[in-house]
Order: sequence, then structure tokens, then C-alpha cells
Amino acid sequence: MIYQAYQAVADFMAPLQAAAASCTALPAGVPEHRLAREICALYEWLALVRLRHERPPFGIHTVQAVQAECQRVAVTEEVVHGTPFCSLLHFKKAVPLRQPRVLLVAPLAGHFATLLRGTVNTMLPDHDVYVTDWHNARDVPLSHGRFGFDDFVGHLMGFLDWLGPGTHVVAVCQPTVATLAAVALMAEDGHPAQPRSMTLMAGPNDTRIQPTKVNELAVSTPLAWFENLIDVVPLRFSGAGRRVYPGFLQVAGFMSMNLSRHVDALTDCYQCRVQGEVVKAAAIGAFYADYFATMDLPAEFYLDTVSRVFQQHALPLGMLMVFGRQVDPRAICHTALLTVEGENDDICGIGQTAAAQELCSSLPPSLKSHYIQTGVGHYGVFAGSRWATQVYPIVREVIYDSESRHEAVHVRQG
Repeated sequence: MIYQAYQAVADFMAPLQAAAASCTALPAGVPEHRLAREICALYEWLALVRLRHERPPFGIHTVQAVQAECQRVAVTEEVVHGTPFCSLLHFKKAVPLRQPRVLLVAPLAGHFATLLRGTVNTMLPDHDVYVTDWHNARDVPLSHGRFGFDDFVGHLMGFLDWLGPGTHVVAVCQPTVATLAAVALMAEDGHPAQPRSMTLMAGPNDTRIQPTKVNELAVSTPLAWFENLIDVVPLRFSGAGRRVYPGFLQVAGFMSMNLSRHVDALTDCYQCRVQGEVVKAAAIGAFYADYFATMDLPAEFYLDTVSRVFQQHALPLGMLMVFGRQVDPRAICHTALLTVEGENDDICGIGQTAAAQELCSSLPPSLKSHYIQTGVGHYGVFAGSRWATQVYPIVREVIYDSESRHEAVHVRQG
């Protein structure tokens, strides 16, 4: 099987890459001339260009908190709640601050939640941040059962319930559909923990709009073809026997879409290291250290997502069923909505995320906003300088405006 073949190659290459990783720095006393830098750069490149299957650390230890007079405040990661498939991770500040509580919903799409490190780092100064830290399916024993799209929605509802009233939710990429479904079901139930605001970023709410290559492939290919990509976790791992969509296939698929761009970026990383541009090389290397950290998806979730989101267009057509219940976004009446898209997004075309605006037709215009960030692709919506300087201020404004609106209502009622 393909998983076993991949694992055999990975095991064979592991000693070479480990040796390369140990040789990325010049030994003490060796003069740093060009040849030495070229050798070290080659070792560094060999160590970088490999897939990893464990979550990298977020590495966020301090934050410059605005409400603490802009002083550096220590941050610790705490798993405060969870299931066999996901941990609710809290970035706890050492100083208690009164800040809006945010649930950041990470994608379950082949990468670990650390792909949102920059998103977390940017939001932390102004918010109390929690993240859905999805587990690698190959590490989840079969005894814990299946995990499908409904279970993903159920997790979000459970986390929002645990966090309690007053939470804001920010969903990045693939989980915008599940997040919209979770909030709609909670609104229909009149649940007290339905979020005050919901930010949906670069997500496939309606993939019939401005379809990308990803969308066209999903529509033109029968589900049986995607089922052929499912494999079984090898015996050596905790999830042995679990059917999964291997993360290495997902990452390979993503890279093939923009192969020349990735080749150029990795070449730049090597050249920057040779030329002594250490900071730039480190930035590229840090991105790919996360990009090449891959996780397997439960087969049920992967196939459910392909079928319901990309082939059936179940949400925009009013046919999305979760736990036997029809999802109706019109039930959302009080949760402020922000949708964000990237001008050059080649994964979720412009208009796909914004479709939530029309679906949430019961929301008054004052609770709806939409933003298109120019000059960025998919990842630029939630990572990088334009996210930090242009997109994030809008996200922050929606969250804080929702807080102010709630406080005003509370004062009037009190």
C-alpha cells in the first residue's frame, strides 16, 4: 500500500536527514567563507526538505500585552479541554487581563494548528486566545471510533459550550463551513454560548462561485476516485488500522498547484543562506518547517468534506444535515459576521467566503461586514505582514465592536 511504501522511504532517508540537520552550523574555529557557507546551506536545505509527522511547537513564550502597559507578559500553553481527536489549547497570560475571548478554529487539512502561529501571535496582545489543536489521526487508536464532518461540528459546539457565553470565533480556511453550521445550530437552539462574533476567513462556503482548480477537480472527479486515496495506518503507530487520508498526499497536492513558487522559495532559502542573509533564510525555513509538518486526516472526515462541501454544495443549497438536523444559517440573528478573502487566493476564489453574508439573511446589515485584502493569496489572509497590518485591525474592530454592543445592551437592561 502507498502508506507503507512512503513510510519505508521515509525511514530510509531519516538517518541522512538527521546527519544533515546536525551539520547545519559551522564548527567553532572554521572561517566563514563562501565554500563553508555553501556546504552548511546544502545541509540545512536537506534537513528542511522533508516531511515531519509531529506537531512543531508554537514557540510563543511572551507577548506585548496592550492592557499591561505594553509590557512583555509571559505566555504558557495549556490544554484546558479536549477529546481523543482534538485539544482545546489556551495561550494563558501570566497577568490576568480583561480581554475578549476568541476561539481560533484551525483547519483539519493536512497541516497542524501551528500553521496559524502568526495568526495567534498577532491576536494575542488584544485577545484571550484558544485554538483547536487537531490531533494526527495516525496517533488516535481505533478504539476511539470514527470522526466525520458531523463530529467536527460537534467538537466546535462542545468547545463553545465549554468556553461559555461571550466567546468570539475565528475560522480559517476549510472549517468556515463547519463553524457556520455549529453557530447556526446553536442559534436555532437558543444556546447561551452562541458566539458574539464570527469571522470566516478564506473558506469554501460556496465553491460554485469563482471555482478554482481545487474546486474544479472535486466537481469533475467521482467520489470513488478520492476513496482510492484512503489508506490504512501502519502497525507501528498508535492508530494502526485506522483509515486515513495521508497528510503527505495532501501536502503533495498543495505543492503541485504552485510547484514553481515552492521551488523558487526553497531555492531562495539556500541562496540567502549562502549569501549570509540569515534572517531572510530563517523566515523561509520557519514557514516550510510548519508547511512540511503533516498530519493524517480521518477518512470519514476527508470524504465527508469532499462530498458535502465541494461536490454537493450542501450548505448554500440548504441541504446540509448535521446529526440528522438541517443547518439553516437564517437562524443566526445576533452573532456579528465578518468574512475575509484574498484577492489572489487560488484555493478559495473571491466570493466563496462572502457567500455567508447572504446565507445569514436574518442578520441586520449593521452586524455584517466583508473585506477583500488586495495583493495576497490564500495564506496571506491569515499570515504575514498584510495580515498583521491590514486584515487583523478589521478583525479586531469587529470583535471589540461586538463587545461594546453587548455591554451597551447589558447597561440598558440593567
